[in-house]
Amino acid sequence: MQTSDSIVIIPTYNERENIENIIRAVFGLEKFFHVLVIEDGSPDGTAGIVKGLQQEFPERLFIIERKGKLGLGTAYIAGFKWSLEHKYEYIFEMDADFSHNPNDLPRLYKACAEQGGDVSIGSRYVSGVNVVNWPMGRVLMSYFASKYVRFITGVPVHDTTAGFVCYRREVLETIDLENIRFKGYAFQIEMKFTAYKCGFKIIEVPVIFINRELGTSKMNSSIFGEAVFGVIKLKVNSWFHKFPQKK
Repeated sequence: MQTSDSIVIIPTYNERENIENIIRAVFGLEKFFHVLVIEDGSPDGTAGIVKGLQQEFPERLFIIERKGKLGLGTAYIAGFKWSLEHKYEYIFEMDADFSHNPNDLPRLYKACAEQGGDVSIGSRYVSGVNVVNWPMGRVLMSYFASKYVRFITGVPVHDTTAGFVCYRREVLETIDLENIRFKGYAFQIEMKFTAYKCGFKIIEVPVIFINRELGTSKMNSSIFGEAVFGVIKLKVNSWFHKFPQKK
């Protein structure tokens, strides 16, 4: 068995068109990663594809199967807990649909492993607007949502809703994962806000975000609504909460 200090968590729901290609792309990198798929009962057979690949990549590809769509946030928290139990040092979030380029994983790794970051973010907005094939309305909604979140929370991050992230294990051990409230895309904001309030260093790595070509997007305006309105509650609650600090 070839061990790794890094694991990539990929939540899936109806990703049969993408899942094999994304797993092979991660495993084709020079840097050696493990992959953990959090599968929410996809009716399209996504789980079966992953299990078939496990025969080819034993002890490197893992799957947690859940019964039904339980939310992005709970998927990642399940993955975080599993990864901490299995002693990984660097724990990544990544989508299955190639909107996050697997070739950027080593850059996120280096930002934490070599450049002193505790959290590294694949950022669409740290160097302009790096989004390809999105409708202009969605680009504007995402861009200004991140600006709004930064203004309300004070978190010095340009892309607060980004879902392409690397965490050092200490960050996830320090954050009380049981108290993370949001389950949708606002989960991404809450994790970054909490890491910042705990005193961890966040580095944004510029990436190009490419809209999925295969499968169906799970994004909609209600998800952004949760993010926009939830941050006010997040900020207010922080006034009455004592955050554990980086050791």
